[in-house]
Amino acid sequence: MISSIIEFLVMLNPFALFLYLEPVRKDLTFKNFTRVILKASLISFIISLVFFFTGDLIFRKVFHIDFESFRIFGGIIIFSFAYFFIVRGQKALIIIKENLDDLASEIALPFMVGAGTISLSILLSQNHSFLIGSVLLVIIFGMNLLILIVLTKFRNSIETKRLKTAFDKNMEVLLRLNGFFIGAIGINMVLTGINNMFVL
Repeated sequence: MISSIIEFLVMLNPFALFLYLEPVRKDLTFKNFTRVILKASLISFIISLVFFFTGDLIFRKVFHIDFESFRIFGGIIIFSFAYFFIVRGQKALIIIKENLDDLASEIALPFMVGAGTISLSILLSQNHSFLIGSVLLVIIFGMNLLILIVLTKFRNSIETKRLKTAFDKNMEVLLRLNGFFIGAIGINMVLTGINNMFVL
């Protein structure tokens, strides 16, 4: 269970998300920012929960797609994200909107929910019961939300511009380091998918 939580949190990457949300953090009050992140987390949790319960069924029964194909594709997508994290340190651009609900949806998709988290949600259903998996998803998205709020609160408490710049640079270093772990998860998904296709 602990490994599942860690793997999912690495994929959610709250440190990267913290950097992505810099334009939003600057234009919103802490209260509104927290509200947006809470709604985005709720949207992401519901989507992950849907795929946790029905993902494998959708692939096999509705679209007639072998899940291993999606696992391999998801692994490639995850690896490509990791590449940009490590080599370019690229930040995604999120444009501030008047409607905070629209902003929450934009943050949830694709920054919190994507091919990687959907794949992990389905894999979670294969490794754990519905009850345990649901609880794990609550813990995972709760921890991700808590990390984002704590990081934001801590940065807002820094008074000097120099220290804020140093803090942001350290977050970028963590983003790049986290890219190695994400890349490893992606490669592992590809190798596992290929191995399972040959075994089956």
